Amino acid sequence: MSSSKTIRRLAVSSPVPADIDIANSVEPLLISEIAESLGLRPEHYDLYGKYKAKVLLSVLDELKTSEDGYYVVVGGITPTPLGEGKSTTTVGLCQALGAFLDKKANGKIERWWMGQQEKKFQRRLNSLTSREEFSDVVTCIRQPSQGPTFGIKGGAAGGGYSQVIPMDEFNLHLTGDIHAITAANNLLAAAVDTRIFHEASQSDKALFNRLCPPNKQGQRSFADIMFRRLKKLGISKTNPDDLTPEEVKRFVRLDIDPDSITWRRVMDINDRFLRKITVGQGPEEKGMVRETGFDISVASEIMAVLALTTSLSDMRERLGRMVIGNSKSGEPITADDLGIGGALTVLMKDAIHPTLMQTLEGTPVLVHAGPFANIAHGNSSIVADKIAIKLVGKGGFVITEAGFGADIGTEKFMNIKSRYSGLTPQCAIVVATIRALKMHGGGPEVVAGRPLDHAYLNENVALVEAGCVNLVRHITNTKLYGVNVVVAINKFATDTDAEMNAVRNAALAAGAFDAVVCTHHAHGGKGAVDLGLAVQRACESHSKPLKFLYPLDLSIKEKIEAIAKSYGANGVEYSEQAEKQIEVYIKQGFSDLPICMAKTQYSFSHIPAQKGAPEGFVLPIRDVRASIGAGFIYPLVGTMSTMPGLPTRPCFFDIDIDIASGKLESSKFYIESSDCMKKVSDSRPKFNRYVARHLQYFYELINNTFYLTGILFSFSLSPSFSLSLFLTYSFSKLKHDFSSTMLAKGWLMLHVFYKSITQYGLLVISVTSLSLSLSSRVTNSSVVGSCPCGPFGFIFHHDRVSGDEQPGDALK
Repeated sequence: MSSSKTIRRLAVSSPVPADIDIANSVEPLLISEIAESLGLRPEHYDLYGKYKAKVLLSVLDELKTSEDGYYVVVGGITPTPLGEGKSTTTVGLCQALGAFLDKKANGKIERWWMGQQEKKFQRRLNSLTSREEFSDVVTCIRQPSQGPTFGIKGGAAGGGYSQVIPMDEFNLHLTGDIHAITAANNLLAAAVDTRIFHEASQSDKALFNRLCPPNKQGQRSFADIMFRRLKKLGISKTNPDDLTPEEVKRFVRLDIDPDSITWRRVMDINDRFLRKITVGQGPEEKGMVRETGFDISVASEIMAVLALTTSLSDMRERLGRMVIGNSKSGEPITADDLGIGGALTVLMKDAIHPTLMQTLEGTPVLVHAGPFANIAHGNSSIVADKIAIKLVGKGGFVITEAGFGADIGTEKFMNIKSRYSGLTPQCAIVVATIRALKMHGGGPEVVAGRPLDHAYLNENVALVEAGCVNLVRHITNTKLYGVNVVVAINKFATDTDAEMNAVRNAALAAGAFDAVVCTHHAHGGKGAVDLGLAVQRACESHSKPLKFLYPLDLSIKEKIEAIAKSYGANGVEYSEQAEKQIEVYIKQGFSDLPICMAKTQYSFSHIPAQKGAPEGFVLPIRDVRASIGAGFIYPLVGTMSTMPGLPTRPCFFDIDIDIASGKLESSKFYIESSDCMKKVSDSRPKFNRYVARHLQYFYELINNTFYLTGILFSFSLSPSFSLSLFLTYSFSKLKHDFSSTMLAKGWLMLHVFYKSITQYGLLVISVTSLSLSLSSRVTNSSVVGSCPCGPFGFIFHHDRVSGDEQPGDALK
């Protein structure tokens, strides 16, 4: 399909404003324009307002003879609790490929770099882009859950100048897919309890009369879905009246074992008090009480089914195969046994269509599904990727993101998603940050909501090099699948050239195709151009077939152990419960399914505190469960919660609406994009903001004890001169003028140095205060003060994507 471009140029600011402010500053294009840029006609999509549309699966039928574009998956190293910016990198890369590396129909490259930079870039680009035309690029990402959005993590639209918009619609209801999943999941849960209740209180004849009631003529008939159960039972009769009493009993009684039920109710918010509940306590339920609980909606197997289905008919079959528990004789009970598979499909009929949105720079995005990466496979949907890969056509790019580190998200992308989709990726990206590598090298603990330790803000090449063992293992593991690996170094303002060179050298030595520094958070697509070029080269030079980590005909234990080996384990230990469940699944015929490991995302091992690349440990499997409809077995490693809880200070404190305009107030809306928290700008009156900002700079200036001593001496010796320097420093800082800031600060401390020596001879204090002041980095990435409140109630918190400092309370 040809494409008419809808590229938007961004005017970036420094420091980077809050995500919600950036998102609100850009007027989205009509989604019909984005659809047109992909060659979609109105009959190919259904509009959901002005800025969202559902792309219909019928597009695949029209494009089935089209050639596929390139397929790229974005994973990462083992993350810190703050996240390392995979979503931001995914969006930034697509903006680079679509908005900056795009060629017009006449073959001329759209120029975007000025002066010498443009010439340098043009020389590099000409050697790589000799095709007559560029093709399109489509971003494929998951829909975020409202649980984290209103909890502590926030949304997942990307961050800075690499975002999906409209951000608020993306992070909230979107087009209602998660609500459809919630409804379908809970309908099935209600059907399970209701069936147990009625079987316990009715005879075989009464059950049969209600399941197959006679019409006015006294004739009975089976509902179409009942033939599925009859076939499972080996009964070929089509007339209910022909069933023998024994066949009637087998047909009407599922005989569900309440202790075996694994199906739980769900809701799309965090609520720790619903993790364990009892149901059936009403007097009408006749004492049929059982213990169960709630999961968050995105942990539902129906979400995994949506993500792994390949068509409407495939989804119908998967939903019907979902196992809710066992009968008392040990037989698996499915949704179709309950007669509900068709109804579940009806509830999901609109949710199967991916949602079309856009990036800040006008490139198209398909948002679809949102399974957890720890308990499910953590990738967006197969149907979205299949539509995208046909829309971009030969030479185009589909960039999709896998959840958490490559040991979880990318591994499941390859061994589960790609196995079911039949699509072959050419390139896998591993996103890395200096911060995370320092943590893996032995740096202090990183805790969400607390200021980063100074070890993460100052150059320490040795710490980075030590932490590269984590990156190296991710590269080595990912290369086993036969793809070219590109490392994206997500640059923070505190990162130094020496540290980034250390990462690049380690990545190339480990066999990475390339390692590229990216600044897409601060500059949008422009900051990911080098990454785009590297990915293009990696895709064009790819020639190997896709390799899986294990064949499906291995035993369940052999497949688990193959994955454990990739983690660095030298053995696997199974609990008694795990052994029992494995035997059950073998008996039930489910041993040929792929494995979806449920383990912590914070380490290769089962212990989150084990950083780097641990080896020689024994991986404990405490339980093994199955998502038969979705199509995988999932062993549980350690304690995994499928219903998050709310923190002391959830994000909902900062979410409100402007009554007059009906829009979200940016001063009230926390949002974390690409796994990194943000705080929006201050909404106080301008004069108050200036006063507050000066108080913040004053607190920064006097934070160090020696520094405070020097300032006090300076004011005592020459108050007017010292005051003028301080004001110069403060206003320079306010205007983000780095050179003037350093000049003012330097002159102030030189003044202290000179006066204290000439008048008091305080050489020790002067030298110490001077060295401390000049060595401290007065950049937008400084984290000043370790006190959570500060003397004036202000603190800078470290922006978790770009390294920019932002005013506000960093604690949640």
